[in-house]
Amino acid sequence: MIMRTSIKFLAAFMLFAGLNPLRGQGRYFDISKNLEIFANAYKEVNHSYVDDLDPSKVMRSALDAMLEGLDPYTNYISETDIEGYRIQTDGKYNGIGAQGFKMGDFVVITDIDENSPAHKAGLKAGDAIVSVDGQSAMGKTEAEVLAFLRGFPGTEADLLIRRPGENKDLKIKLTREEVDIPNVPHSGLVSENVGYVYLSTFTREAARNVGNAIQAMKNQNPDMKGVILDLRGNGGGLLNEAVNLVNLFVPRGEIVAVTKGKVREWNNTFKTINGPLDENIPVVVLLDKMSASASEVTAGALQDLDRAVLMGQRSYGKGLVQNMLDIGYNARVKVTTAKYYIPSGRCIQAVRYRNGEPVDIPESERAQFKTRNGRTVLDGGGVKPDVLLPHDTATGVVKALLDQHIIFDFATQFALKHESIDSAEAFTFIDWDGFMQFAKSKNFDYESVSEKKLKELKTIASSENFALDTDIQALENRIKAAKKNELNNNKARIMHEIEQEIVGRYYFQRGKVRKNLKNDPEVDAAVKLLNDEARYRAILAGNS
Repeated sequence: MIMRTSIKFLAAFMLFAGLNPLRGQGRYFDISKNLEIFANAYKEVNHSYVDDLDPSKVMRSALDAMLEGLDPYTNYISETDIEGYRIQTDGKYNGIGAQGFKMGDFVVITDIDENSPAHKAGLKAGDAIVSVDGQSAMGKTEAEVLAFLRGFPGTEADLLIRRPGENKDLKIKLTREEVDIPNVPHSGLVSENVGYVYLSTFTREAARNVGNAIQAMKNQNPDMKGVILDLRGNGGGLLNEAVNLVNLFVPRGEIVAVTKGKVREWNNTFKTINGPLDENIPVVVLLDKMSASASEVTAGALQDLDRAVLMGQRSYGKGLVQNMLDIGYNARVKVTTAKYYIPSGRCIQAVRYRNGEPVDIPESERAQFKTRNGRTVLDGGGVKPDVLLPHDTATGVVKALLDQHIIFDFATQFALKHESIDSAEAFTFIDWDGFMQFAKSKNFDYESVSEKKLKELKTIASSENFALDTDIQALENRIKAAKKNELNNNKARIMHEIEQEIVGRYYFQRGKVRKNLKNDPEVDAAVKLLNDEARYRAILAGNS
């Protein structure tokens, strides 16, 4: 029945659209022909395949495959996915206010939103979700379990959770609410004269919340010398919020972004429309490789207008505009409809991808543009900061500890033994030996990149009949000996990760941000720059 309905729908669609092969020509003929081929193929497979097919899964696979050959941002969004996209725009969703990750057979709570239903009901990071409303969660993915947990505000959910340190599973009843995720988790003075605002996402009211935070700091210290706008890890969101955020620092009537696409209706020019909050206060914007989309519009526009100094690492490189198009049955397709261009005229879109991630484009292949003061800036592949800073990326043993959840599990055990800790800023973890013993008890080990490459070499050498076994074994032994000291060699970074995870158990996301500020070399570098007015002005003038 479903198959016949699908065929009738496709036929009606082609007739309605004027794409009948007898009437269509050129491109339209190709479209209608291939739609008919697809419908016939689906009909035959559905009829003849040895097992029964799930139409939803088959069609989802077909749609995903069709869109995979485009850019990574053009996606099919089913009815069950819609709630996740609401979070990205509104910063709100109906649920319990918790995030989880699949660890073993169950999804384990990893983060809890402050004052959320999960927080109020007593859920803790480290709790494994065994069942929801009587439905077993064993073997379910994160998306499947979160779908169980979401629902209309006021409805109840009965959870069975498995908590480390408890002898039996616990029953928890909670009431779903509309969860509001703050887009400014923290702001405040980071030195006597420098303010700091961390913006996590460009959801609704993002610019207003940043403006309110800056005004509050100016009220606290009228002589504030500058503002640090932290966009590290910010994946973007609403373009109009980026325009409004730039408007906090530049006057009315400035072009922030222009969008250009194949369909004329998607072509727009976005200008500032309000008076600025502060047109003169020095601004430093912090970026990293995960700053994307609206973050790059904000940072790139402020750079093109010579209104802020950018510090950090080159941004992600997403200069594409998506629109959500309704395709029926409460499903959507998110389609790239345009590219956006910032004031200098450049587009920051990365034009090369590998496995869905942008590939670094050499600067020699990127077109040059000029800022308002005549400084040279480049298009393609993201926004390059005015001041490049090294980024401490988790690699090797640190990444392995995170990927294997050793640090997460250790923080869970710590929280079971300690009812409270000092303030987020004051807390210091000192039990290194205890952590080392815990890692040993978990049989922690990891395969280094060198070991993986040696395995590849061993396989290749064997296939080519090269007698390299003795040499390869000697190298393996040397690597193993060097690895014994890897934990101690990375002690400072590992201690930082442990502190962040533990602080999050007691003070949530805002606590993590506050703790990180106590030992953040990039924030320190920004403070130093804002206290050096001559250097700040020289960078914007292109004389640095």
